[in-house]
Amino acid sequence: MGMIMGDSVAEHIAALKDEDWGIREDAAMALGESRDPRGVSPLIEALRDSDRAVKTAATSALTAIGSPAVVDLSYCLQDPDLSVQEAAASILSEIADERVLEPLESALLSQDWVVRMHAARAVGRLKNPRSVETLVLLLQDKVPAVRDEAIAALVAIGESAVEPLVAALHNQDWRVRLRATEALCVLKSPTAVEPLVRIVRHDPDTAVRQEAIRALGYIGDKTAVDPLLGVIEEPRLQVRVIEALGRIGDRSVLPMLFRLVSELKTSDYEDRTPACEDNRYEEDLARVEEAIRAIARIHDEEAIPLLITALQSTLIRNEASDALVQFGQKAIAPLVRQLQREQDENIRYHIKETLTQLGWNPKRVRL
Repeated sequence: MGMIMGDSVAEHIAALKDEDWGIREDAAMALGESRDPRGVSPLIEALRDSDRAVKTAATSALTAIGSPAVVDLSYCLQDPDLSVQEAAASILSEIADERVLEPLESALLSQDWVVRMHAARAVGRLKNPRSVETLVLLLQDKVPAVRDEAIAALVAIGESAVEPLVAALHNQDWRVRLRATEALCVLKSPTAVEPLVRIVRHDPDTAVRQEAIRALGYIGDKTAVDPLLGVIEEPRLQVRVIEALGRIGDRSVLPMLFRLVSELKTSDYEDRTPACEDNRYEEDLARVEEAIRAIARIHDEEAIPLLITALQSTLIRNEASDALVQFGQKAIAPLVRQLQREQDENIRYHIKETLTQLGWNPKRVRL
């Protein structure tokens, strides 16, 4: 039996040279199914095939063979033929192991973005902290797909990626600082809170400060609350700060959020031009809408009466309704009470709409 099996592998290897591309494709697929290590070199050769279907079959077969193919594929990362480099990198992104860490780290700096992208994914598989510094360089890559894979790899590496990312916050190039901040946002490490607070306070670039604020919101550490409140008056940061405070979820900021919502004077807006022509609309309303979303996130029942009042304003009615729905059953009784008191048909309609979203059935309650 062993002999026959061996012969069939040899036959498939020979068939990779057949003139008919269909036979070459079938041979490559059969070698993948056999998972026989002897297929590795001939399949690597088939990555240069003139026919796309054959190359695709060879790629799948090498992926299926797995570990025995890894080292040979790493040599292909330097191949003069770019399509061979790309194919090898894409296979290694599925099957790489520690033996090929070094060639993969070199491939991270390839001239070819497809190679860089696959190499970043492969390095993410290996989770070796050694790769972090090269991955940080890729955070400023001009190709979004490469940046995304670099961030995903840093996240896979985890806590040991935090220190080099924090160091990257001192880079002269604002784009590097921005990407490092984005990566720290995804890693959510408490160790990054202090350095991010420094960025919020002192970075010369607004986009970097905004991203640091967002990261602090996602990390969710309460020690960030006071520094965030310290910059809440800056117009270009305000909405981001309110959102971050909502994510952190510290109840101490509720009075400030309540004030933002209750101080919105609807009458100030009635004679204005449409929102698209008046940027004060944007600034004032964006801040109040974000405050309502933050209140819903913090989820303190004391907010329910305020949100019911906010239903009366056409400007923030949708946000108030969405927020009330997030309170679930607890919002039903106060809304029903308001409905019984309310004279204005328009407002009654919106209270009923919100109640319907909460699963309330008016047939059960006589009004």
